[in-house]
Amino acid sequence: MNILVAGGAGFIGSHLIDKFIGQGHNIICADRLIMGSHCIKHLSDEKLFQFYNINLADQEVTNQLFQKNRIDAVYHLAANSDIQKGGKEPDIDFKDTLLTTRNLLEGMRKTNVKKIFFASTSAVYGEMQGIKLTETTGGLMPVSYYGGAKLASEALIFSYAFMADISAVIFRFPNVVGPRLTHGVIFDFIKKLQDNPHVLEILGDGTQCKPYIYVSDLAEAVMQMTARWPEGAQIYNLSINGGGTTVTRIAEIIVEEMGLHETVFHYTGGRYGWKGDVPEFEYDISRILSEGWMPEYTSEEAVRQCVKDMLGRVRTGRSANLEWEGDIGVSK
Repeated sequence: MNILVAGGAGFIGSHLIDKFIGQGHNIICADRLIMGSHCIKHLSDEKLFQFYNINLADQEVTNQLFQKNRIDAVYHLAANSDIQKGGKEPDIDFKDTLLTTRNLLEGMRKTNVKKIFFASTSAVYGEMQGIKLTETTGGLMPVSYYGGAKLASEALIFSYAFMADISAVIFRFPNVVGPRLTHGVIFDFIKKLQDNPHVLEILGDGTQCKPYIYVSDLAEAVMQMTARWPEGAQIYNLSINGGGTTVTRIAEIIVEEMGLHETVFHYTGGRYGWKGDVPEFEYDISRILSEGWMPEYTSEEAVRQCVKDMLGRVRTGRSANLEWEGDIGVSK
């Protein structure tokens, strides 16, 4: 198949691309490299890989992408990944998350592409503490622009699925960690401790507790659930078995793995790390489990393995700053 991976230069997208290439699929990767290109630098000489440095929020550019390539399926991971930054600049989520969804769907409609996977988020539920969240939980009220843009994207996908006879698989997943991680609490804590191993600032009170899923578990679930495409659109909660991991516990794991012994944790206070943060939630993942998928890692195991991955990258001196130049029609 010819697969378009939108946002494929990112952390999660790059792992999906590796899986697809391993199966012999041709990959068209579209990304504007907000987070750089280090996640895909290992693919620079791959014959099954074609790269476009483009802005999918531009409808004309997106249309050209579909017209220039015969595309069989779209895996849509293009979005703003920095929730805090989006909280300060709402236009980021509107353009990078919602507009990219609309433009990809229009490109699909005009060129008769019938399959899309969409990476959604737990943020669509908003703050629903004390409720075990299922795919049919109602009253969704996102508390971040990011969550709002993702929920609006889901609505668009459902409407296009019906009107244009598109098959869609939507995953709502929590924090994803693993090799090539580009942002998030683990990334931030390691950087802070490299700068100052004696004091670590932790936003909020440290009791914020969320599930963390290892990227290989997520990639395997995506591959499994898109091996056979459904009629219409289907949503799946994706997470780990068991409970989540607190921010304080993440800090403790990082300190342990870095071999630090005198680090003092300084809390900024309050239940929330920042405005728009959801401090705690619990998923019901029985639907995805009933399909035969099972995660390999628990939340704490995923966190610890990710820390080891990142520290290994730092110790070997591998760069994360490679940039490529290009525009529509220019590949590799």
